[in-house]
Amino acid sequence: MGKQVNCVKLGQMLEGLDAAPVPGELGQKVLDNVSRQAWEGWLQQQTMLINEHRLNLRDAEARQFLLMELGKYFFGDQ
Repeated sequence: MGKQVNCVKLGQMLEGLDAAPVPGELGQKVLDNVSRQAWEGWLQQQTMLINEHRLNLRDAEARQFLLMELGKYFFGDQ
């Protein structure tokens, strides 16, 4: 079992992620504040966004859009 975090999305102490899921400051913020369970919810949301917006992940703008949505999903910012 990994470290426990006070999950910002689910509002309780749960098992956290093993490593930052994205690079940089946002990745560290997610690592410190998001549980595995909440991250699974994000992956489902991300898949929906990719499909709805027909994103090409080779496109830098598409990746930037997903990072912004990731920040909004967990922290209401970024």
